[in-house]
Amino acid sequence: MKTAGFVIGLAAAILLLHAPPLAAKDTAPAAPKSVATRPAAKKPAATPPAKDKDDPDGAIENISPPSPAALESVGWRIIDDLITGARLGLPSTLVPKSVFARTGSRWTSGKGQIDIETFRLREAALPALFDDEKKVRHRTVEHSTLAADSFVMSGMQGLKRFVVRVQASGNELRGITILYDQATEGMMAPIAAAMTSAFQGFPDRTGALPPGAKRSVEYGTAIVASARGDLVTTARNADDCQSITVAGLGHAERVAVDKAANVALIRLYGEQNLMPAALGGEAVTSDDLTLVGIAVPLAQAGGGAVTRAAARRAGQNLNPVPQPGFAGAAAVDGQGHFAGMVDVQASVVAGPGGAAEQATLVPVETLRAFLQAQNIAPAAPAAGNAAIDQSVMRVICVRK
Repeated sequence: MKTAGFVIGLAAAILLLHAPPLAAKDTAPAAPKSVATRPAAKKPAATPPAKDKDDPDGAIENISPPSPAALESVGWRIIDDLITGARLGLPSTLVPKSVFARTGSRWTSGKGQIDIETFRLREAALPALFDDEKKVRHRTVEHSTLAADSFVMSGMQGLKRFVVRVQASGNELRGITILYDQATEGMMAPIAAAMTSAFQGFPDRTGALPPGAKRSVEYGTAIVASARGDLVTTARNADDCQSITVAGLGHAERVAVDKAANVALIRLYGEQNLMPAALGGEAVTSDDLTLVGIAVPLAQAGGGAVTRAAARRAGQNLNPVPQPGFAGAAAVDGQGHFAGMVDVQASVVAGPGGAAEQATLVPVETLRAFLQAQNIAPAAPAAGNAAIDQSVMRVICVRK
């Protein structure tokens, strides 16, 4: 499941997992010194040294990457930091407290054993910040690596272990500092390594989100399951939402979820008189399908119209992947018979970026079983199911 790039990044991160905590990180990183102050004889002024290692022989093989179960147990999420613009992995259940920092965001555990802080510096020089980070008060650097556009270092800071990861784009630097008590090292060392590897100071906003990533505002599609206001959508569309809105109809509540099947039930309250999709019809055998959903506003000049896209089923996969916003869309055959619900997720791939989107079909039989478990009878088909366009709604999840 992990790309070569992820493994290499994780290995480099684990190398750096033995150095002092961040007592001096109570303040923002010191303003970097000018690169011009560095000796010009070593390299051209505009080019930082390719590598600078304090301990290239650190034993990284002694720390194993965290298992998927370990990541799930700490509430692992990939999030976009709205203050710095960086993308990071966060063990959300370990650091429930979040506040604004001087130049970024900060997350801490209940008693301060774990401290995670992002930062952003403009008009700064990477080699100068690298030198400054080594001089932070009460910090002993045990491992460090400086490359042309990034650096990582780790060691002890006071009584805590620390890891710092920084990336550069032009004269802007974005970084993350992770501090944790030595008593938590057995759990936190691999988690900190995963965080360091997952950190993207300047993520590609046009590409697919990495596996585990969640947008702060997620647009998806939901399928009407009953006239009284029950709708089904993907579990992801309704996961970790501070609020859920069905466009044009108002607030909805997630009332049930089956993550294994990737299905969620959301409910609108009040008299709705919605048009339920015909989920109780005969099985679909054709692999040529039409996807009926609502693309994100960006794809339709801010609009919210129901749109259609052709797709072919290959096993449970759908090709091509539809536009963003089609997660939760209906899939029907040429006669309008309901085949299932569309799911779109990022998957790990080899090569630059390390992620691509993949569309799959949640079979109608799975949806029926889920609804029946919630005491909702799937609707019988109308003539030709011509009203399928009236049975899909835009659902908007707003996260913290």
